[in-house]
Amino acid sequence: MRAVRQHLSLALTILCFGVIYTAWFEAAFAEDSTTSSYRIIANYRVDFGGFNLGNFRLTTVLRGSEYKTRGEGQFSVMGGLLYAWRGSTSSKGSVTDDGPAPATYAFDYDGGGGSQRLHVTFDKGTVTEVSTQPPNQPSRHNVPVTKEQLQGVLDPVTAMFLYARSENPDGDLKVCDHTVPVFDGVQRYDLVLTPKRTVRLQKNASTGHSGFAAVCRVKFNPISGHRTDDPDIRLISQSNEIEVWLVSLPKTGMYVPYRIVLPTSGGYASATSSFLKIQTDAKSTALRF
Repeated sequence: MRAVRQHLSLALTILCFGVIYTAWFEAAFAEDSTTSSYRIIANYRVDFGGFNLGNFRLTTVLRGSEYKTRGEGQFSVMGGLLYAWRGSTSSKGSVTDDGPAPATYAFDYDGGGGSQRLHVTFDKGTVTEVSTQPPNQPSRHNVPVTKEQLQGVLDPVTAMFLYARSENPDGDLKVCDHTVPVFDGVQRYDLVLTPKRTVRLQKNASTGHSGFAAVCRVKFNPISGHRTDDPDIRLISQSNEIEVWLVSLPKTGMYVPYRIVLPTSGGYASATSSFLKIQTDAKSTALRF
């Protein structure tokens, strides 16, 4: 299920945009300067072609300079009669003056006609080991991944530490200005974010969230590890319709993912935030969108 891994890897990267980063800056809880631990819990509803497939939950813990993130999801069609999928992803590492430094990344899934266990280790921003069960059998048609391309990269979960803050809560498009280098254990690619538009979210929307969202266009630039004739790679690399909607987290100066939209060969997939909770040693803040 190559297409499943490709789309989920990209979606996970975008979903983590800001969720992990929110924990990084103590400025979000300046009055609690002695706080040393943060936990961020975010829940996303996943839809495909107008049908709800299930939910994906991300939990991030930051203690001092160390971080751990875990995501879990279960998706099905007709109660699992037509389609069932279960997966999890995790990443851990440390935060340095230069940004995040991942140590390990894992992605496991079962269902949809396949299964895989993937594990990647890093050292100072360089990939040092990749293992998969069952073992990957790269095609001779794949673009080779070079050692140079595995330097200065991030895993899909950690990738979105590279995210800008803004004190403007009204959909500041300056948060959409990043190029993120990613290696997902198989493919090396860049995600290029650029400003697209600002959208007002109405109070009577199904999520109940009101305010403004900064909508970023996300360009997927494949570099290596993929087949040049892969129709799914061609679709998402040529698409100008991948979006991430970011909303301001009240009183923090942080923007977090509210919604992503991703075109696939079978139609449009989306993930919309329904719940976000931030806990520190001293306080807890919950938002329901």
